[in-house]
Amino acid sequence: MTTARIIEDDRKTTQSGKAKAGRWLLEFEREQAMRPDPLTGWSGSGDTPTQVRLVFDSKDEAIAYATRKGFDYHLVPAAPATLKLQAYSDNFR
Repeated sequence: MTTARIIEDDRKTTQSGKAKAGRWLLEFEREQAMRPDPLTGWSGSGDTPTQVRLVFDSKDEAIAYATRKGFDYHLVPAAPATLKLQAYSDNFR
């Protein structure tokens, strides 16, 4: 049975806006172990569903898709964002 991860896409540290925050990604977990290619030494496997990433606007849409397709899934919520508010003058105390 294929297992999927439903991940809440959080804001990247280099972004100041919130345009793409709140999206949910559905990724498939690896079913085969990675193995080195004997010729090049690169790691790879024949597990191609791990290359698929689906984007949903809400958690409910992602869960509905996973249940409709018969995937086992688990949710990975984003870490809560905390703001550290400080004034410029705090650097000199």
